[in-house]
Amino acid sequence: MSKLYFRVYLHFVAIIVVFGAVVAIGWLVHDHDDGHRDRFDADGGHRDRFEAMARLIARSLPDDEAALPAALGQLADDFRVRLALYRADRVLIASAGIPAPPPEPGREAGGWQRADGGPALLFRLPDGRWLSAHVPRRSRGPWFGLLATLAVVIAIGAWPLARRITRRLERLQTRVDALGAGDLGARVEVEGSDEIAALAESFNYAAERIESLVAVQRTMLASASHELRSPLARMRMAIELFADAPRPELRERIERDVAELDTLIDELLLASRLQTVQDLVEAPGPVDLLALTAEEGARVDAAVVGSPVGDPIGDSAGDPIGIEGDHRLLRHLLRNLFENARRHGAGTEIGASVARDEAGVLLRVCDRGPGIPESERERIFDPFYRPAAMREEGSGVGLGLHLVKVIAERHGASVGYRPNAPNGSCFEVRFPPKAGAPQSFTKSLRG
Repeated sequence: MSKLYFRVYLHFVAIIVVFGAVVAIGWLVHDHDDGHRDRFDADGGHRDRFEAMARLIARSLPDDEAALPAALGQLADDFRVRLALYRADRVLIASAGIPAPPPEPGREAGGWQRADGGPALLFRLPDGRWLSAHVPRRSRGPWFGLLATLAVVIAIGAWPLARRITRRLERLQTRVDALGAGDLGARVEVEGSDEIAALAESFNYAAERIESLVAVQRTMLASASHELRSPLARMRMAIELFADAPRPELRERIERDVAELDTLIDELLLASRLQTVQDLVEAPGPVDLLALTAEEGARVDAAVVGSPVGDPIGDSAGDPIGIEGDHRLLRHLLRNLFENARRHGAGTEIGASVARDEAGVLLRVCDRGPGIPESERERIFDPFYRPAAMREEGSGVGLGLHLVKVIAERHGASVGYRPNAPNGSCFEVRFPPKAGAPQSFTKSLRG
């Protein structure tokens, strides 16, 4: 397969060759004396001056034909032309050097005449004779040399240009091959600001995204295989005991383990989809976040208020606060937050608030439990991460808060943790102003 840079270079050279050929052909074909002849034929003033020159030449020629060659030679040397004197019937009388071409048959007036050796200037003398002056053609060597030099210079200059364009493509191809071979850290250096640089940036972004997704999938697969072993082992043991002596508590344990497996699989599937499908939030619509929070909070007997940012635990029902988003995913986000507060709140009161301010909409879910140690707060949103106290209790699998973060990011929101003084935890989700529903939507909720 031919190289792209070589084809680009050949295109440059072909253009130069065609250009040079056209110029050369035009130079050879063009008669530079046509303009002089056309002006002579069209301009009567030129014809009069030409006839005056013919009379002046006639006076300078001797009447003795024997002396004509010397006189013509003197004129030829003075004007650096070849001269020939013809009778009216175009018979040569005398010449200086090689005879200049005779006038064409049928010609009656002086002027320029085409000739094989170059243009000829004809003078019709008063006595009917013709004086033909052959003007030597100027050398075209310098022009051809200039064209050849120009072609060589452009050809040499075109090579690094074509090579520079395609060298970056070759490096990009090398990195694409490396990525395809499994090197997820393959990146290409971005040079310049043209289309190839944009292509390199797109490749780097795609490679980074692929590396991140593969890393997440590997982590989730390894963690999921570990988390699945516990309920499966409990179920296996319960089934063996149930076969020996059927007991109601064993049946309930199996049902809880099956429910735990079902929940774990659902969260794994949702987390996988959210990590790999960028447009999972396909058709966002108006969502009354306060009403949805109150509905999910009722499942855990949480106190829900809609008020300015402050203590989330209160009695006010508040006004509707709407945002644009995916109703199903937002419900999952709220359910995970409330379940996390119920599971780790040590049976304390759970409170939630939804408030709108200049920065957007703030959702808070708080409890009065033991809280999370400061050293572990940065990792609580990582998949399958659980603080030491939770691991000892065997509570949860560490996917709930990770899903809260991913769903929030899909809605352009941020999620964070802060301690709930004097004790407990607060999880905050900040939706940007653009996620807020328009005023008409809020009015429709009220109506």
